[in-house]
Amino acid sequence: MNMEAFVLGCGGMMPLPYRHLTSVLLRRDGDLFLFDGGEGTQVSLRRLNLKWKKINAIFVSHTHADHVTGLPGILMLSAQVDRTEPLYIFGPPKIAEYIETSRKVLDMYINYPIVVNEIKAPCTVYGGDGFYIRAFPLDHTKTCVGYTLEELDRPGEFNPEEAIKLKVPRGPLWGKLQKGESVINSDGEEVKPEQVVGKARSGRKFSFVTDTMYLPSIAKEVQGSDFLICEGMFADDCEDQAKEKKHMTARQAATIARDANVKRMAMIHYSPRYTDRELDLLLKQAREVYPTAELSRDRMRVEIPYED
Repeated sequence: MNMEAFVLGCGGMMPLPYRHLTSVLLRRDGDLFLFDGGEGTQVSLRRLNLKWKKINAIFVSHTHADHVTGLPGILMLSAQVDRTEPLYIFGPPKIAEYIETSRKVLDMYINYPIVVNEIKAPCTVYGGDGFYIRAFPLDHTKTCVGYTLEELDRPGEFNPEEAIKLKVPRGPLWGKLQKGESVINSDGEEVKPEQVVGKARSGRKFSFVTDTMYLPSIAKEVQGSDFLICEGMFADDCEDQAKEKKHMTARQAATIARDANVKRMAMIHYSPRYTDRELDLLLKQAREVYPTAELSRDRMRVEIPYED
């Protein structure tokens, strides 16, 4: 089962000619999940040729303009295709009012169900086959949440050679063993699943954190992530400004990645004060704490493989 993340925009506060506002699309096989929808989201979706019309759910961190101004266009364009499945939208207080007001003021033609859920973190907000999405509280100038998508453990690997050796005939009995059921072999003896099935294998974890001051609790929420997208808005010399505006520095983002023992971390939501060339300063400071830190870029694609 494939999982990949697409950074649709990596900027904060205001769009730049070369940097759209914060938005990330996560694809897990046939499921598409959008995390925030800043200005320019549609442009990146089209340039990446992603089938955005099939987005299952949208997860909004908070209702500041640079995270939601791309959503009305997504809602309107989705009405131009034969969509019958509901679009779910999750976010903190005010997201329902924003969606409803946008629909009325723009006189949107919507021909599919839109289900808006205002959430109070921490909580599980969405689930599907073998995974769930959880929201957790952040600390910003207005109510803001982070999200994790976490897969359930996968069954251990089945060993057909061992099953044959234990005289379990190929067929339905193999299926029962893989489901965790004991069976009787050709000699009338019991064969237990642990004799032919390996240990359970861990699933994957994706985490999205933006617009918050540094909190040690964030590392606990994103612990062990295979891929963490984390705000790294400012360099060290702007730490006081970051604290005042309740944002994070690149070094603080790296501290979360290190303390959470994540496998991969890319920063996002850069201040417009930094040109793309100047982002190397943020990267340098982050790598002093978390050596493999990365800079996300617009239309960057990241594959999230299984560990084994």
